[in-house]
Amino acid sequence: MDLRVPSARGLLKGPRRLVAAAAAVVVLAGAGTWTAAVASDDTRTVHTSDQVMPVDGVRLDTSFFTPADAGRHPAVLLAHGFGGSKDDMRQQAEDLARHGYAVLTWSARGYGRSTGRIGLNDPKGEVADVSRLIDWLAKRPEVQLDKPGDPRVGMAGASYGGAISLLTAGYDHRVDAIAPAVTYWNLADALFPDGVFKKLWTGIFFNSGGGCAHFEPELCRTYNRVAESGVPEQADRGLLEERSPSAVGSRIKVPTLLVQGQTDSLFTLSQSDAAQQAIRANGAPVDVDWIAGGHDGGDLETGRVQARVRAWFDRYLKGDKSADTGPAFRITRTGGVDSTNGTAQLRGASAGAYTGLRDHPRGIALTGGTQHVTSPAGASPPGVSALPGLGGSGGLTQLSALGVGVSLDFPGQYAAFASAPLTHDLQITGTPTATVRITSTSDDAVLFGKVYDVGPGGTRQVLPSQLVAPFRVTGAKAGKDVTVTLPAIDHEVRKGHRLRLVLASTDLGYASPNAPATYTVTLKGDLSVPTAPAVTTAAAPLPAWVWWLPAAGAVAALALLLTTRRRTAGPAPDPELAEVPLVIKDLSKRYAKSADRYAVRELSFRVEKGQVLGLLGPNGAGKTTTLRMLMGLITPDDGEIRVFGHAVRAGAPVLSRVGAFVEGAGFLPHLSGRENLELYWRATGRPPQDAHLEEALEIAGLGDALARAVRTYSQGMRQRLAIAQAMLGLPDLLILDEPTNGLDPPQIREMREVMIRYAAAGRTVIVSSHLLAEVEQSCTHLVVMDRGRLVQAGPVAEIVGSGDTLLVGTALPVDEPVVEKVAALPGVASAVRTDDGLLIRLSPGGTAQRLVVELVRLDVPVASVGPHRRLEDAFLTLIGGSA
Repeated sequence: MDLRVPSARGLLKGPRRLVAAAAAVVVLAGAGTWTAAVASDDTRTVHTSDQVMPVDGVRLDTSFFTPADAGRHPAVLLAHGFGGSKDDMRQQAEDLARHGYAVLTWSARGYGRSTGRIGLNDPKGEVADVSRLIDWLAKRPEVQLDKPGDPRVGMAGASYGGAISLLTAGYDHRVDAIAPAVTYWNLADALFPDGVFKKLWTGIFFNSGGGCAHFEPELCRTYNRVAESGVPEQADRGLLEERSPSAVGSRIKVPTLLVQGQTDSLFTLSQSDAAQQAIRANGAPVDVDWIAGGHDGGDLETGRVQARVRAWFDRYLKGDKSADTGPAFRITRTGGVDSTNGTAQLRGASAGAYTGLRDHPRGIALTGGTQHVTSPAGASPPGVSALPGLGGSGGLTQLSALGVGVSLDFPGQYAAFASAPLTHDLQITGTPTATVRITSTSDDAVLFGKVYDVGPGGTRQVLPSQLVAPFRVTGAKAGKDVTVTLPAIDHEVRKGHRLRLVLASTDLGYASPNAPATYTVTLKGDLSVPTAPAVTTAAAPLPAWVWWLPAAGAVAALALLLTTRRRTAGPAPDPELAEVPLVIKDLSKRYAKSADRYAVRELSFRVEKGQVLGLLGPNGAGKTTTLRMLMGLITPDDGEIRVFGHAVRAGAPVLSRVGAFVEGAGFLPHLSGRENLELYWRATGRPPQDAHLEEALEIAGLGDALARAVRTYSQGMRQRLAIAQAMLGLPDLLILDEPTNGLDPPQIREMREVMIRYAAAGRTVIVSSHLLAEVEQSCTHLVVMDRGRLVQAGPVAEIVGSGDTLLVGTALPVDEPVVEKVAALPGVASAVRTDDGLLIRLSPGGTAQRLVVELVRLDVPVASVGPHRRLEDAFLTLIGGSA
């Protein structure tokens, strides 16, 4: 979504300034950059013709894209986002045309060179226009027909364009497949959730549309009335509902790919949930894809989404049954932070069926008693959950993924209920719910529910995706029990963190009652959180290498089984450690013929299931010696190693659960790559089907070289074959020593994703690497060694540490007078201008949350905020420069 932000100078002060800034953003032109961000290397010619068509009293500006080859082709209608035009769709249209589609784009009423007034997808206006465009396609010689007057046609678009796709499918039976993205099912629910006016986003709608005069008169009158009163009436809901896909939900019976944004306070995940339920009930195929970004910014995953849309049309328009349309349900999750630019790294999870928003709920006990909440006169000052429309792609609303938030709750204006520290990690996928009793001094009460993830000691509080759920309670004077449905999220709460339910009386993005009131709030029962345990598999068509890592082989263990070493009796297994992949205690190894020189000395650490552990240290730190002892290749002088409770020694049976790649693998040079792997697996004595051999061969990426003798391989080819061998057999503990040597950058990136997904399935990976940026992005935990000793062990975030210095990226350079104002802010010790923004050091008591709010107040065009310290900085600090 292209959020075109104006210069921060000259904006209005206070809340009106936020509205004005957001209004200047073309916030709903989602389909624009959705398309423009993807370039194609395909140079096949595309024919383009532009014309302005008279349609039902208006003139629509259109462009028609057709493949170079003759014949008839399935057609696709591409609809632009709110505030955009047909030009936003050009890149995607050309791409689809190169792949054999006839594509029609157009500027909707009131946009671009098209005439007419904006009707918010009025069935008698914009929807009827699309039916006339389908009539036109049916007459074109380039378009495939199902029957006379009925072209084979699909529709796609984001936001406003997504809604017109759904609506047209409900009104015009000739539509054969649709792929709407980040859009609404019920516009009344989106803008008046539970009877509360979403004033900031609605203001953005009308201002970015060119002002009220550009809309149909009845829409203009409704907006002015609700904006003045702050309270929508039933007639207002009815006006928006008749322009919503939900009005014709029972008629939408075509294959539908629903793409919805997690970072989206405008059209939340509940909108796609309602669409999925309705269309699925009609018997049509429906897949759901939750992307990382949305109307509030973040990563829209343009390339991946467009590839999936094209595959969707290949299957349902071209009839290509081999087209891989992806999983029925996919979620993009964050997997760490890119140390080079502070952005969240993405990984996928999926399930074979859509789980909905209430799957496998778990009760979390909260404490807090009865609390009193003030709703201030004029609803001021308002609390802050999100800053809709500000920041753009990769901007402010991505901060929750980075452990920084912009949310503010004012004392006395909220009730809070907290859990005990969690004893295990908790994945929340869906809508948490809680039942509360509300009593008010006024007839009606309006509150805003949100669930925070609070770090140990309360040091960091994050509101997932900056989302809040408003709810109105009528007849509250007598007291009423209310079940609050909180925002749908996908968020992992780590062990030791707490959940904190907050019910606030105000929020910047919504209209609250102007008259003062006092609410009494009592929690009744546990917080119910959905866990959706089925969402665990890899997300989308996976890179080839995904299959060779999960097919991990027990290299060292199997090598040991082939040796003639005599097995000796060892210590008895420890049943308390039966589920712990690795425990190392007081491990020491002296250099040969030396009584006082140690390669490893008194080393102790523990590794749990699901972790990707990075083993770091300078040359000579003892990393490889430790790994060789772990695999039973050398014997420690002191201490012990236990794998799943069993002591490790040469030939120990437990080593069959360990797979390893250390210092390469030995291959018979006269045999081919395939023959080496087949011979290796046969020597283990295990059934051939347990090896996943074909997947490993495909993943090795050696192509025709698999049939060649290994002696002809380059170093990189040998490395890939060795790693594929290491991953045969699905070991529970996988050890990789410098696995990226000889791999090119795309292969390194695929290796990173594979390790993350492999551990997410409940297995454990230990990786030793000198590429610190890769370790920071792929590992969850670290062990840092120096001169044979443990320097530090723990989660990556704790070892890296955010410190007191933040790097604030800005969309535009910051003038020196503004830098001086930032340096003078409370909680700021210093501010220095850099090439990309500001380097800000916080003073004691300063927080990133308040800093972001103050920067917005000073009109600083914030694009990103992240810790300045990287793993490289932490590593050099820990080892004292010995690297």
